[in-house]
Amino acid sequence: MTQLWIRAEHRANEDRVGITPQGAASLLAKGFRVTIEDSKTRTIGIEEYRQAGCIIAAENSWPGASKDTIIFGLKELPEDDKPLHHRHIMFGHAFKGQHSGRALMHRFKAGGGQLYDLEYLVDEMGRRVAAFGYWAGYAGASVSTKCWIDQQNGQDCAPIAANKNKDALLNSLTTDLVALKRPLPKAIVIGALGRVGTGAVDLCGALGIAVTRWDMAETDYGGPFPEILNHDIFLNCIMARPGTPVFVSQEDLARPRKLCVIGDIACDPDSDYNPIPIYGAATSWDRPAVRVSKTPPLDVMAIDNLPSLLPLESSLDFASQLLPWLLELDKLDQGIWRRAADAFEKNLTEV
Repeated sequence: MTQLWIRAEHRANEDRVGITPQGAASLLAKGFRVTIEDSKTRTIGIEEYRQAGCIIAAENSWPGASKDTIIFGLKELPEDDKPLHHRHIMFGHAFKGQHSGRALMHRFKAGGGQLYDLEYLVDEMGRRVAAFGYWAGYAGASVSTKCWIDQQNGQDCAPIAANKNKDALLNSLTTDLVALKRPLPKAIVIGALGRVGTGAVDLCGALGIAVTRWDMAETDYGGPFPEILNHDIFLNCIMARPGTPVFVSQEDLARPRKLCVIGDIACDPDSDYNPIPIYGAATSWDRPAVRVSKTPPLDVMAIDNLPSLLPLESSLDFASQLLPWLLELDKLDQGIWRRAADAFEKNLTEV
């Protein structure tokens, strides 16, 4: 019997979940055993999972699960040096040169466990089968716009909090833009044709912000890209990978520019391939942006769990995409699960 254990997310401001009670019921109906940890913050209450038939476990009790149990979460595990013995499904952020990812891979190597990275669950064409991208783009564009508003008011970007829904988010931003009594900013989105970029463009459109849409055709020549500096807001929706060009460099900070806010929605500051190498660490909900230049000001927003700004909508969307593949967890030697295992094993040899 396949055993799936849904762990609680431990990091602050992470309310999302990768499976709904209805999805858990589908797994149970197929004969899976499903355990879910209690959580004080999960956007869907534990009683709904109990009613679906899940076994309820204490928060952070997954290390005691039997070795053949598959542990499912979204964001990273607590950082420590304990070997990892289980098979884990999560966003590992470990295969693209991230320095913190190397420590995670050492833990898997020491414990004999395995990572099925959600970012590497891909179909035969290499396309991801489930992603939070749209809501990352939508939320990232909203925080970047808020950062621009606060900057125009002579303030640092204020702390953010999860929203009830996207209508509440839009109403708040619209009110702030109207109160500002000045022309709306102009934005450029790189990666506009992808899921993340589509979300960013949609948020800007909902607020009436004019958007220049770039994708591979506009960036293939490798730069430099002075056009970016002529926009108020730059939203990066391109994941870091070998060959990704630099979009804004340290040298650009000294050049004339309108650019005053960068929303690095892809958020790979820890990668060797970071396309915005003017900052070195992700920002937080308490401090959404870091100032990288004072005259004129330039702030970088780089929060790495943006979809949790709209936790319910993003969870429902992601869970519906992922469920068909979770239902195939009894076929780990085939299809997307085999491809994810191959990606892990390839990277493990480099540790």
